[in-house]
Amino acid sequence: MRILITGATGLIGHELVKQCSNRQVAVNYLTTDPKKIENKPGYQGFLWDVKERQIDTACIQGVEAIIHLAGASVAKRWTDDHKKAIIESRIDTADLLFETLKNNKNQVKHFISASAIGGYPPSLTKLYYEDYPEFDKGFLGQVVKAWEAAAERFRNLDLQVSKIRIGVVMATNGGALPQITKPIKNYVGAPLGSGKQWQSWIHIRDLAAIFLYCLQNELTGVYNAVAPDPVTNKILTKTTADVLDKPLWLPNVPPFAMKLLLGQMATMVLEGQRVSADKIIGEGFDFKFSKLKPALKDLLER
Repeated sequence: MRILITGATGLIGHELVKQCSNRQVAVNYLTTDPKKIENKPGYQGFLWDVKERQIDTACIQGVEAIIHLAGASVAKRWTDDHKKAIIESRIDTADLLFETLKNNKNQVKHFISASAIGGYPPSLTKLYYEDYPEFDKGFLGQVVKAWEAAAERFRNLDLQVSKIRIGVVMATNGGALPQITKPIKNYVGAPLGSGKQWQSWIHIRDLAAIFLYCLQNELTGVYNAVAPDPVTNKILTKTTADVLDKPLWLPNVPPFAMKLLLGQMATMVLEGQRVSADKIIGEGFDFKFSKLKPALKDLLER
């Protein structure tokens, strides 16, 4: 099998490419940087320029599925310009892929798009399943709604469509974990806000494996990509400190301090969702890291 990946050089894409190689899945990938083009067995790069609506159409030759990960980081201060970039980088890339498939002969049967659990409204009490009928009315809800609508368009090309709602990604070289561990290692770690907000996390290896599982088992629709052990921010902070063998002695960081530091983006750390993994488990997916402490030990004790 050969697939096309957007965002292949990012945090999730890097792990996904590695797992594809292990499973003899050949990868085409798109990049805006000519210096990142590689052509070797099972891994071929192609250029695109979304603003100019240009793409090397050879990228879809022999491709059976597309995994769409590209998008500007949400973990950057939400200025008006960056909020626009967050949305447009997801929608415009999907539109260019759609037009490329529509106007060029291809064998693509399956479109798998990243999404995010930030589309669910924040709650201390609800457990969210994929069939929850509403998106959060805040900025992240708007992003997820537009992101998933862009993916849905591919049904008009008679493609199978999957949307993977990603939780808090645990990895050593990106995602949330380095930001969590840094203050703890410097003896200034503390829960954020009330500490009661839910953190539905996932180990990077399980996350990439879910994308491949949906691909190889032709699963369609929405799937939450979270471990089956959501925890509160307080427990996440305490467990991380335990694994690092560091003390926590400071009081919780007050919400106003986070808002001064992060602006509107503070909602990402002060609010949270408790999200169910039951649907993907029901499809037969086996988590390698279903509990937080073993996941943190794997990542932090390497």
